[in-house]
Amino acid sequence: THAFQEWLSDRGAAIALSTSRYRAISDASPLGNVVTDADGRCHYTNAAIRDLCGYSGTEPYLPHLRDLFHPEDFALFMKLTRLPGQGVDGSAMEARILRADGSTFWARVHTCELGEDQASGERLLVIEDISARKLREASLVLSHVSLTAEKERAQVTLDSIGDAVLATDRSENITFLNPVAERMTGWSLHRAVGQPLAEVLTIVDGESRQSISNPAKRAMEENRTLALVANSILVRRDGHEYFVEDSAAPIHDRDGHVTGAVMVFHDVSQSRAISLRMAHLAQHDLLTDLPNRALLTERLQQAIGLAHRNDRRLAVLYLDVDHFKHVNDSLGHLVGDDLLISIAERLKSCVRVTDTVCRQGGDEFVILLSEVDDIQDAELVAQKIGTAFQITHPVSGHDLHVSLSIGISVYPDDGVTAEDIMRNADIAMYQVKATGRDGHKFFESEMSIRAMHRLRIEGNLRRALRQGEFLLFYQPKIDLQTGLITGSEALIRWSDPMLGILYPSQFIQIAEQSGLIVGIGRWVIKEACRQTRAWLDNGLNALPVSVNISALEFRHPAFTREIRKVLDETALPAGYLELELTESILMREGEPNVAVLEELKALGVRLAIDDFGTGYSSLSYLKRLPVDTLKLDQSLIRDIVTNPDSMHVVGAVIDLGRKLHHRVVAEGVETSAQVDLLRARQCDEGQGYHFSHPLSSAAMAPLLTVTRTHP
Repeated sequence: THAFQEWLSDRGAAIALSTSRYRAISDASPLGNVVTDADGRCHYTNAAIRDLCGYSGTEPYLPHLRDLFHPEDFALFMKLTRLPGQGVDGSAMEARILRADGSTFWARVHTCELGEDQASGERLLVIEDISARKLREASLVLSHVSLTAEKERAQVTLDSIGDAVLATDRSENITFLNPVAERMTGWSLHRAVGQPLAEVLTIVDGESRQSISNPAKRAMEENRTLALVANSILVRRDGHEYFVEDSAAPIHDRDGHVTGAVMVFHDVSQSRAISLRMAHLAQHDLLTDLPNRALLTERLQQAIGLAHRNDRRLAVLYLDVDHFKHVNDSLGHLVGDDLLISIAERLKSCVRVTDTVCRQGGDEFVILLSEVDDIQDAELVAQKIGTAFQITHPVSGHDLHVSLSIGISVYPDDGVTAEDIMRNADIAMYQVKATGRDGHKFFESEMSIRAMHRLRIEGNLRRALRQGEFLLFYQPKIDLQTGLITGSEALIRWSDPMLGILYPSQFIQIAEQSGLIVGIGRWVIKEACRQTRAWLDNGLNALPVSVNISALEFRHPAFTREIRKVLDETALPAGYLELELTESILMREGEPNVAVLEELKALGVRLAIDDFGTGYSSLSYLKRLPVDTLKLDQSLIRDIVTNPDSMHVVGAVIDLGRKLHHRVVAEGVETSAQVDLLRARQCDEGQGYHFSHPLSSAAMAPLLTVTRTHP
């Protein structure tokens, strides 16, 4: 068995080596190679066929043989290869082959079956470019026009091909036009014969509009085949224009002397238009038609080079649409797309035509001010944009108001490369978002330090989530009337290998900005449920555990499904889990929130409003929320002993909670005096350092032996 495995391994290595050598030999061949199956699907193409057809890359570019042949020739090829006795080694035909730009060239196609079993249908096509030979044949036909039979055959051939063919004598006077050449030049054969070539064939440069000398004269002088320069336009007699490709070759008599020239040309206007459109799409945003990131980078690099030579400044404005996700979530992506189009048009109206407005992606835009005399010029543009965006956008029947966060960096003050300028403008934009949005800031070096710190923390957070560096601590909640533990709040800590224990204030904001909070939040919920289940399994009187939920988590489409999944996986009764959402989260979304909360309540999960009293709750809306608990923010508790007004506010909230049948929990309780006042006002529960600091799971376990009744 061991010997067989060694043989099999050696055999596999030999096959791999053989395959590698075959590909190397095939790619070194000047002839195109294509391997297909019986249905014409292409499995392999070598380098030569990719070069012949104008494709790049190493993978097979042809899905099917129909993408290789001119449609008429493909039908003929398939017919011939399926006839009895055809398709064997050595069979061949001449056919037109398609290039990537839509043009064609003539080739001789040899085909043979692959493998010993011809029934497998695998076929090798060997493709030889015979365009030059075809051109020589055309010139040979014209050189024998004195012979009647040859002349008739030449006429039939030249009248039937799809390219324009034109011939001249040694003096560059027209001797022949085929029908396609007549149509493209606007000259009939009988009128053109004897006319100077320059009179019949007018060719200009597509950009400069200057006349281009056609290659017929040089072909005769140099006695070789030549081609027109790229971007050549043929101007027909009536002024209609075609982009053309052209080849010219000398005509020889029987003694080999040059007696004239033949030109073969064809209309490439359509394929060129498609190519230009594809090039435009490659550099422009599909939705707004603004330059995309690739084109902006190119223009920024050019602008930096020009500014360096002329000792000038330039500025980049990095813009982000504030709260754009709310538009998509509430009104749909079609409305969001229409809004982006409106934003793009308004941005263009705020800058000069020499400046560049780019859509960087999503709801981010970049403006390149290619020449600024002073950095204040950039600030004036930012102010102009801010003023313009005070006007609403009429979009799809809605009047939408959006603001922008704008970061500004200046060359050479804030960097000398395109990458530096873009990165620093982006950093400045994030500083605007971090300080309230709807404004602009110039880049400062301190921002880069903060950004590097943020990037480092974000990277470490990804590692922490991957390697399990997070811990949960539990802070007890106490019944203020009985003094018994009623539950706990799960509080996350990060055990960083280098920095030690980190608290939420040191990393949660970065986790929210980077989107990592969703993954971290899922871990917290699952770990809190797992630990509670473990306490129950160990015979402890485990109590409900509260988990804080971020806005990103709550808005995630799969949030309710994830909660159900965690409860199922941990086998924890839903009543042991309480989700805490801030007042601002619940008030922001309106009706969609009620539906999600009702789904959670249907699972049996408890719900609490965290930091209550610090937001702007609508009482009519509040009474509709299916919540169980109101948690008084610690800022309201802090001075209730010394400030009667604070106590009145707290008392009012306690009364409101009682009337709405919600339990009220006071956070941040630190003194016995606070406890006495809260107990006197019949507050249900308290939480804070007066009762206990957050405890590890091991330290929490002994406290679960004397508690209130579990849910």
